[in-house]
Amino acid sequence: MLAGDADRERAVNVLKDAFTEGRLTQIEYEDRMGRAYQARTYGELDVLTGDIPRPVPVPPTFRPMPPPGTNSNAVGAMVCGILGPMTLGVTTIPAIVLGHVARHQIRRTGQNGDGMAVAGLVLGYLVAIGGMLLIVLGALGS
Repeated sequence: MLAGDADRERAVNVLKDAFTEGRLTQIEYEDRMGRAYQARTYGELDVLTGDIPRPVPVPPTFRPMPPPGTNSNAVGAMVCGILGPMTLGVTTIPAIVLGHVARHQIRRTGQNGDGMAVAGLVLGYLVAIGGMLLIVLGALGS
C-alpha cells in the first residue's frame, strides 16, 4: 500500500525519538531518515521503524470529580424560612422539616448548602416561636 507524506512524517518522528533516546547512532539516524523520505510504501517504512520499540501509551489522567451540587432541600428550607413571616407562619413547618432533612442528607452525601439549611431552620424556629408568643400574649391580654 502506498504511503503518504503524513505517514513518512510519522516514521521520521519515530526515528527522531529513537535517536533522542539513544537507540540509533548518528549514522543510522541519517541513513534511515533519508530512506524514510524516499519510501513509497508502508512496508518500506515498517522496515525502517520495525526494530524500534513503540512507547507505551500513558493513560489519560483522571479528571477531578465535579463539586457536589447544592442540596435542594436546603434551598427549600431557606426559601420557606424567608417566606415564613410573609405567609403568617404557614411555611414555618416546611422550613423546619426541610432544614432537618437537608442537614441529614448533606452529612451523608457531602453536598453543599448546610448554611442555607441552618438559615431555614433558624428562620422557621424564630417565626414559630414568635407566632406562639403572639398567641400566648393574645390569650393573656384578653
